Amino acid sequence: MLKDITIGQYFPSSSIIHRLDPRFKIVITFIYILMLFTGSSVSSLAVGAVYTLMSVLLSGIPVKMFAKSVKPLLPFLLVTAVINLFLVDSGDIYFEWKFIKITEGGIDISVFMVVRIILLITGSSVLTYTTSPITLTDAIERLLSPLKKLKFPVHELAMMMSIALRFIPTLIEETDKIISAQKARGAEIDTGSFTTRAKNMIAILVPLFISSFRRADELATAMECRCYNGGEGRTRLRQLKSSPKDYIALGITVIFYAAAIITAHWLK
Repeated sequence: MLKDITIGQYFPSSSIIHRLDPRFKIVITFIYILMLFTGSSVSSLAVGAVYTLMSVLLSGIPVKMFAKSVKPLLPFLLVTAVINLFLVDSGDIYFEWKFIKITEGGIDISVFMVVRIILLITGSSVLTYTTSPITLTDAIERLLSPLKKLKFPVHELAMMMSIALRFIPTLIEETDKIISAQKARGAEIDTGSFTTRAKNMIAILVPLFISSFRRADELATAMECRCYNGGEGRTRLRQLKSSPKDYIALGITVIFYAAAIITAHWLK
């Protein structure tokens, strides 16, 4: 399961989406999220699904990689579906036994919420899959640069987000190694009751936290040795420049967003 987590990974390529300005990609992702939450109708969600499919195909990244990003969240999706299935009481009744009742509205809401979450994860993954952490940091810093006038630590915030994304795959790999080492020592992590397995997780969490703090200390030392002093006076190897294709991509996203708003109000 840990090997299926692809959060924070970057897949180099020369696709159209890879070549877009990261600042525009962040804005487009924000508009995309608004698109998915515009309305509660199937038609508006269908617009978001079409846009998601188009983005995945244009990214040039295999579809199985997006499936891997959804796979670790399957238990959460299952819980969300079950909660909505049994708590929503509207429409025709399909099944009823004592206090358990499954209705048409419950099924519709369950499917709708699961599909919305899957689209949200898939569409958001396009941003991290097609943008390197360093480039993403520069883009976030540029977008939030007006806040510097209010003495807001923009560069520090962008740097923390970049480091967090960068070390997610590293921590996942470290966790996998710790689990293998503990199993080799005879630890029973995947067996027993829920309480027993929860207690056995201590043997994983303690070494993981120690390793994380050690890595953080080594990173801080390395940054200090390189005379890192924040964003003041910092130069960049790659300068972010917008091009017509960035505005075209933004325009297409706005059109889809407008279509989602229209369908949400007219095609309920």
